[in-house]
Amino acid sequence: MLTAEDKKLIQQTWTKVQEDFGGEALERMFTTYPQTKTYFPHFDLHHGSEQIRGHGKKVVNALGVAVKNMDSLSQALSELSNLHAYNLRVDPVNFKLLSQCFQVVLAVHLGKDYTAETHSAFDKFLSAVASVLAEKYR
Repeated sequence: MLTAEDKKLIQQTWTKVQEDFGGEALERMFTTYPQTKTYFPHFDLHHGSEQIRGHGKKVVNALGVAVKNMDSLSQALSELSNLHAYNLRVDPVNFKLLSQCFQVVLAVHLGKDYTAETHSAFDKFLSAVASVLAEKYR
């Protein structure tokens, strides 16, 4: 799945990721896929909302844990998977939608540093994260 080169590209790129990327990705997801808003009925979903920024930081932090634990994603994200499957009951397709939006944010902010190879590595990585988060649904 993830090659040694993929892992290296992800780790190098991750050093450029900022906490506000998560909030931007969430805003993009809510705009592009409005059905995802149903999981956030208590949030202020307006642009720049403190709640979206706060949840976005959680997303970036969770992805940071995944970057540090690429060889043991299931173990590293087990609690998060439990939370989303059993407590929040989030439709697992939303993990893929957020992954797509996160990649757009990376491309916008990183520009020429977000090469085709980096995009491919992140696509595989975020797909693996989405798969792990959906494991408890089976």
